Amino acid sequence: MTSLRPLTRRRRVSRLALPIGALLLALPLAACGSESDSDDEASGGDSPAAESFEPVTITHAFGETEITEQPERVATWGWGSGDAVLALGVTPVAMPAYSYGADEDQRMPWQSEAIEELGGEEPALLSETAEPPIEEIAATTPDLILANYSGITEADYEKLSKIAPTVAYPDQPWATPWRDVITTVGEALGKGQEASDLLDDIDAQVAEAAEAHPEFEGKSIAAVAIDPQAFYVYRGADPRVEFLEDLGFTLAPSVDELDTEETTFYYTISTEEADKLTSDVLVSYAPDEDAAATVAGSAGAKAMSQFRDGTVAEVTGASLVSSVSPPTALSLTWGLEDFIDVLVPAVEKADAAG
Repeated sequence: MTSLRPLTRRRRVSRLALPIGALLLALPLAACGSESDSDDEASGGDSPAAESFEPVTITHAFGETEITEQPERVATWGWGSGDAVLALGVTPVAMPAYSYGADEDQRMPWQSEAIEELGGEEPALLSETAEPPIEEIAATTPDLILANYSGITEADYEKLSKIAPTVAYPDQPWATPWRDVITTVGEALGKGQEASDLLDDIDAQVAEAAEAHPEFEGKSIAAVAIDPQAFYVYRGADPRVEFLEDLGFTLAPSVDELDTEETTFYYTISTEEADKLTSDVLVSYAPDEDAAATVAGSAGAKAMSQFRDGTVAEVTGASLVSSVSPPTALSLTWGLEDFIDVLVPAVEKADAAG
């Protein structure tokens, strides 16, 4: 087995970004400056960042949003935007609360670590609901709302835009590439160079992992969330798949062949069709070992060659699943080492079977 040099999992904010349970498994089932540094950034108009801020217009699914002044109070909605804001050295005034994979503070563990690094100021936590809690967001008096990886509707957008300039996803809900989330957040905050540096840092770590594991290169892969009644297959446009491709894998042809275009990021197949989803490696996301065992024992799984051959990478544990489903500016490197450890045995079995 090729070893992966420890990546330290980036449990600090280095120089460098639907409720998660619904998004993942309930499918229908940087500037880590000192506290005084972050205070300067939050102070707004008199800071060097504010003085140098260039107005920007961001195009998205519902039109264009013009940001004319340095944002001081940033609210986020959806998945990933809050992480990008934190990774770029700013604490949001509001961000979603989470239950799936979260810590006792209703935040993802990497978010809590980043908030502590930035001085510990607590953002308001927004109710974990399918629709944005408009009144809660308004109560935090934001001057910018970032929802660039979310499922907001045009009606939601109109309501949010009455509170503050709002940035939605570029095209389809829940399908924004994780890199684009970071780039757009950097643009909106006037931190384009910092966002570029952040991406370079993350890409270097992913490239290091891929280089350490040349056996990943060219292996076909499918990524799924499974319950005993149905298989939820992530489409090629989904950021989870993009991340796997970054590591050297290729999307299995069967994923496109079976695609019903049910949603922008996944589709459903019945257990009777499961054997048609062929790939060298199958990545299966499950909240815990019991759920993974239930899946492995289901009729659909038993019909699949990957389960018979042992070429299933079972990503288990709510926090790890969340960190790569899809990855964010903070979570990708937080969970990278453990994710690699899950993939390696399945790839080795695929090599042996091949």
